[in-house]
Amino acid sequence: MYQIDFSKPSHIHFIGIGGISMSGLAEVLLEEGFTVSGSDAHESALTDRLTAHGAQISCPQSADNITDDISAVVYSAAIHPDNPEYAAAAASGIPMLRRAEVLGQIMDHYDTSIAVAGTHGKTTTTSMLSHILMEAKTDPTISVGGILPLIDGNIRVGAKSMFLTEACEYTNSFLSLRPKIGIILNIDADHLDFFKDLDDIRHSFHRFAAQIQADGVLIINGDIPDLHEITDGISCRVVTFSVNGGADYTASDISYNNRGCASFICHQPDGKSSGFTLEVPGAHNVANALAAVAAANCAGIDAATVARGFESFHGTNRRFQLKGSLNGADVIDDYAHHPTEIRATLATAENYPHKTLWCVFQPHTYTRTKALLPEFADALSMADHVILADIYAARETDTLGISSRTLQKEIQERGTACDYFPSFGEIEDFLRANVREGDLVLTVGAGDIVKVGDALTAKN
Repeated sequence: MYQIDFSKPSHIHFIGIGGISMSGLAEVLLEEGFTVSGSDAHESALTDRLTAHGAQISCPQSADNITDDISAVVYSAAIHPDNPEYAAAAASGIPMLRRAEVLGQIMDHYDTSIAVAGTHGKTTTTSMLSHILMEAKTDPTISVGGILPLIDGNIRVGAKSMFLTEACEYTNSFLSLRPKIGIILNIDADHLDFFKDLDDIRHSFHRFAAQIQADGVLIINGDIPDLHEITDGISCRVVTFSVNGGADYTASDISYNNRGCASFICHQPDGKSSGFTLEVPGAHNVANALAAVAAANCAGIDAATVARGFESFHGTNRRFQLKGSLNGADVIDDYAHHPTEIRATLATAENYPHKTLWCVFQPHTYTRTKALLPEFADALSMADHVILADIYAARETDTLGISSRTLQKEIQERGTACDYFPSFGEIEDFLRANVREGDLVLTVGAGDIVKVGDALTAKN
């Protein structure tokens, strides 16, 4: 594998540079003095930011963008061999690196690296830790999978002492990382277009745990079934957390305010206890916070600093984000696209003042919808009224004989009101006619369903 030489900055080209993770890596290399070029299908706020920092970006992609002075080409899972730039680079013999491989090499360049893994909660927990590390004045470099207001984007380049990032399991990307502190928040069946089954996913998480530096630490959810299968044979120290007790870091005296935000007492393995208050709603965020407390403790950050970090963190975009109002009802947007995440989002909504709970859901990928159809129906039935949009195909083209009408039937069979509309315009019209003051409207999904909430609140 080609190794980036940070002592001799060269020319690195990114195919798909506008992606949220790719753009972050490109910005880190720009700050390190590298010449960075890249391409994407269209311009965006992220490409504009990179251009302002000195990157040379072309839209759209073209084989002509692959020039002789490029030392290495970086590409993501969304780029395939038939991409014109990928094909041109391969034909020219230019070294090619996957996005995750570059992330791993960048992390190795830092004294302490923290990687946050798990099927759910990576962005929120990474953002929590970002606030804590900033409060502790560690001058961290941060790469987060969402837009974090604290750093005015998805990337912050700091000193060489601390690097914090999400670690994504899709296509086994996180197996290119060798963190000092690794976090596993949970392990669930997902990305079944890549993984064979849950056992295959668990095997990959075990491999991730085994790659944590021997003098480092794995912080892992103690409620993961058959936990020993993930931790057996790894060389680093293991620290557990759980909201249900029986772990190194646990929570007690959990209470919620009228926004659904928790206060709790955290109990540590050294016998110390500290009280924390969160400014993001949901019981699931208590577990995320315990993982953040454990990581901060391992990094030598005191409880008072952690508490201030929690107090300053009010969430990231698309994580139970209040968008505005419709007919006197709050409209909230959330990225949840897996049944476990939807359950957590709707459970959070139960603690939020409302009369009727409307959930507008856009399924994400045919593979996920087909594989987890009963689980989706069960989770969505927690709402009073469900509205379904068409499945967001993302990287897929095969429908596998599944559609939103299939999911609608499953939900209706569970006794929950459910409507399906083929266009966002029809969804918006239905909501405008039926939502009443005091209701709560959630737009949920990882695709472009956010446009519905934007449209509804823009006209009120």
